[in-house]
Formats: sequence, C-alpha cells, structure tokens
Amino acid sequence: MQHLEFFHTNHFENNYHRTPPPPALRQFIDFFWETKFDTLWERYPRGFSDAQFANIGYTYIINLGTPFVMQVDDKKFTMNTDGFLPRYNPIECFHKPGNHLFGIKFRISPVLFIKDINFSEYKEYIFPLSYLLDPPVIKAVKKARTFEGRRQVLSVYFSDLLAKYEGSLQPVTIVSRILDQSFRYNDFGISLEDQAAKYKISLRTLQRYFEKCTGISSKQALQVMRIRKAVAHMTSSPSDFHYSDYGYFDYSHFFKHLKQFMQRNTLKNMQPHLKLLENMHK
Repeated sequence: MQHLEFFHTNHFENNYHRTPPPPALRQFIDFFWETKFDTLWERYPRGFSDAQFANIGYTYIINLGTPFVMQVDDKKFTMNTDGFLPRYNPIECFHKPGNHLFGIKFRISPVLFIKDINFSEYKEYIFPLSYLLDPPVIKAVKKARTFEGRRQVLSVYFSDLLAKYEGSLQPVTIVSRILDQSFRYNDFGISLEDQAAKYKISLRTLQRYFEKCTGISSKQALQVMRIRKAVAHMTSSPSDFHYSDYGYFDYSHFFKHLKQFMQRNTLKNMQPHLKLLENMHK
C-alpha cells in the first residue's frame, strides 16, 4: 500500500504526530513530527510506503526503531541510524513493523549559525545526521519517553542557539523573511531585484544566499512552494480553488506546472490522481 501526500490525508493526519514549533522558531522550522504506526501493522503486516512530493528545506530524521528504507527520487537507501534529508526531490519511505521515526521539517536549518555549510552541495541522497546535530542532543531525544518530550528537547536546543546567534547571520534572516512573505501572501512572483535592493545587496548575492540556505535557487524554491500550496488547496477545498489565487495565467498554465510537479517515475500511482485533479476542476 502506497500512501500519497495530498490524497491520503487521513493517513498522514491520523498516523503521525505533527506539531508546530514555538513562535521564535517558526521562520526556520515548519513542524516536528513522529510516526504512530502501532495500530497499522495488523492491517499491513508486510509494511507500506508513504510518498511525498518535492518540497523546500530539509528533514532531520531520528531513528527510534528498526532500520527503514528511504527512496530519494530513484535511489533507495537502507537507514540503520539517523539521517539528514534534503527535500527538493520526491521521496518515498518504506515502513516495516518495528519502524519508529521522529523528525523535524525545516524550512532553513539553524545549523548555518554554527557550521560553515553550503546546502547546495547536499543533493539526491539521505546523509548521516551526526554532522549536523550534536550526538549528545540526539541521545537526549532518544532518551525522552514521549513525542512531547522529544519536541521539548529540540525546541530548547534550537531556541538557545537562535538566542546566542540572533542577528549575526544575514543570509538566513533575509532568505527566511522572503520565503515567509511569499508564502503568507501568495506572492510567488515576488521581485527579487526589489528584495535585493531592500536589503542593500546585489541580486547575485541574494541568489547565492538562497543556494547556501535552501540548496536550490530562489526561483525553484518559490515555484515548489507555489505548487504545493495550490495542490493542498485544490485537494482539500476544490469548490473555492482558483488557479489565479496562486499567480497562474490560466488553468492550462496551472495544469502544466502540476504535471511537472507530480509526474515522477519513482511514484508510480500518480497518473490516476492527475486524472482526479483534472476531473475535480471540470
């Protein structure tokens, strides 16, 4: 059984813990999450998969159970330990009985405050997490007995980190503000020239900031945010969806972008869902 993001919403809502971070962390972290699969193994004794479309940012995965398999685009990785996952490729996680995962979905990782990292160098793989998150912190997360306890450990850790370095790293602040403004106001065609002038930097410098912080270009980041928000709206509330709310010229413009977003060889069940979306519009 493959559960597909946006379409099998009950699965993702009911079988995962998901909670936002404290307000001070919301420009960096989208949410904390954890699997809660105990009731599913009787129904799926051989396991199941959860497939998600491309996104911006990163996910830190802390393995609280048995090894799991993660597919990134068309590459599969067996993970025995904890991982760092760039999210601008489609992913599919293959779950078996005994799997138990905790994670953080970042928009921009605050690790940039303490390590000289260019996230554009991290692509197409799931990487060991130990370089980006101190082993004692990981150990404390695993020692915590509940989802809320784990969330609290990391909320305190990242809040302390931001308090220590607040205002000291210009690229993170600028990129996070632009992403937040674009998402909040559906302004995915935001003028980057105007933004560069606003922050008194060159357009080239702003583009470099995006690649360092998000791993992809500003255009890619904004377009992924746009289509994800549009698809979420269309699948959850089709009666009041309109492509123009997201800056598309007409329906064919939107649907072309939708097909580019969804047609991935690694996620083989997407064609019926594309047809469903087309019928929903009609």
